[in-house]
Amino acid sequence: MSAMTIEKPWQRWAIRIGVFLAMLVLTVPGLWVMLTAFRPNIEVLARPAIWIPQNWTLDNFARLFGLSASQQGLPVAQYFINSLVISLTSTLVAIVIGMAGGYAFARFSFRGKGPMFLAFMLSRTVPGVALSLPLFMLWARLGIIDTSFGLILVYMAINIPFTIWLTDGFFRQIPIDLSEAAQIDGCTRWQAFWKIEFPLARSGLASAAIFAFLTSWNEYALASQLTRTTASKTMPVGLMDFTAQFTVDWTGMSAMAVLIIIPALVLTFIVQKHLIAGLTFGGVK
Repeated sequence: MSAMTIEKPWQRWAIRIGVFLAMLVLTVPGLWVMLTAFRPNIEVLARPAIWIPQNWTLDNFARLFGLSASQQGLPVAQYFINSLVISLTSTLVAIVIGMAGGYAFARFSFRGKGPMFLAFMLSRTVPGVALSLPLFMLWARLGIIDTSFGLILVYMAINIPFTIWLTDGFFRQIPIDLSEAAQIDGCTRWQAFWKIEFPLARSGLASAAIFAFLTSWNEYALASQLTRTTASKTMPVGLMDFTAQFTVDWTGMSAMAVLIIIPALVLTFIVQKHLIAGLTFGGVK
């Protein structure tokens, strides 16, 4: 048996510094957007760049809701409702179907199981932008362009394969002996699933749900092609309301981006316990 490798202090510090630098690169753009949301537009265009706002203001958020005389308000509330309905509905359906599909792949053997699972995974390799034109033509023929229903169908198709793959791994980590023992004791297969396997996989399902929700909430490319009016536009698409032919309202766009970020952060913190448990599920045997 080989001796355990002892990590040297300089190696630990090298790892910490590397992680810190990587996190710094990832967080600086988001931090810049948040700071820009609280600064006047003149500071955005200043040269040299002003990193920390010198004149903090909430006027950018006031303009979003029409509370400022300098700009007419945008239908932010309608965009928020559209995003919430579309994201929650597509996530709920994707979790229900994905959980059933993941359980079937993990627990049953049937003809074509391998190729079918591979086909689900290959569907994730197709960029969403590449599907925008075919989807636009198909949705136009079906009459569901510029509708929440059309966007929900798209996000369901995107999230279901990923959810099946994720939940399949979680259910494989649960010993099948637990379900069989419950059935021997008198439980039906459904009761064994609902009372034994589902509680054990709940953290994994929470992880799948948060990823599916964030995918739907933040998606822009397809939503920008399939929506046209306020009745169906989502929050990311609403960002384009701040662009004109020759100018861009960077402060207003940043304020809108902050409003998009807040619900995602709140939801992540709410399910943080289940999210971490789901990501580490099966890591220790």
